[in-house]
Amino acid sequence: MSQEPDRARFGVGQLIHHCLFGYRGVVFDVDPVFSGTEEWYEQMAKSRPPRDRPWYHVLPDGVSHTTYVAERNLEPLAESGEGVVAPIHHPLLDQLFERFEEGAYVPRAAAH
Repeated sequence: MSQEPDRARFGVGQLIHHCLFGYRGVVFDVDPVFSGTEEWYEQMAKSRPPRDRPWYHVLPDGVSHTTYVAERNLEPLAESGEGVVAPIHHPLLDQLFERFEEGAYVPRAAAH
């Protein structure tokens, strides 16, 4: 039984900070529970985060790959000293988001 999506701590377009690896990024999709393979989990999830909590697809700042991160390894991106969160740089941003507004990215409308 999957949990309610509203239990996810972060939403699409929200800027985050990875607690273990120190990078900034933006959430572009949310899985209510881990949806990867057993092989991926065994090889990549070295800290063995829970599979029954939300996992996030993230565009990390300044690189071209994406990451898949357990909720417990993320925290909200703290505001900078000027009170404004700086946008991130990633080649997929324009495909997934319309604009950066008030410290978050606005997702593009899904095509039907």
